[in-house]
Amino acid sequence: MIRRCMLLLVLAALLMGCSKLSQQNYEKLKVGMAYDEVVKILGKPDNCSGALFAKSCTWGSERKNITVSFVGDKVVIYASKNLK
Repeated sequence: MIRRCMLLLVLAALLMGCSKLSQQNYEKLKVGMAYDEVVKILGKPDNCSGALFAKSCTWGSERKNITVSFVGDKVVIYASKNLK
């Protein structure tokens, strides 16, 4: 039982260390990229909002995130907060 708990804790720690929310992935983003290309790099966004042909999506939390704005499904601007 204790071994299973330890194994689960180690697996959880490994998964947290594999976050796509990193400076390296942020540097892969480019203006003009398609939404699907961004999702391949960062995964599914945690939050999106939009109107007409524009939308803004955020990956991460209020404390640590990447925000990407799209117009016509293409990146027009992106920013990060507290990435390492």
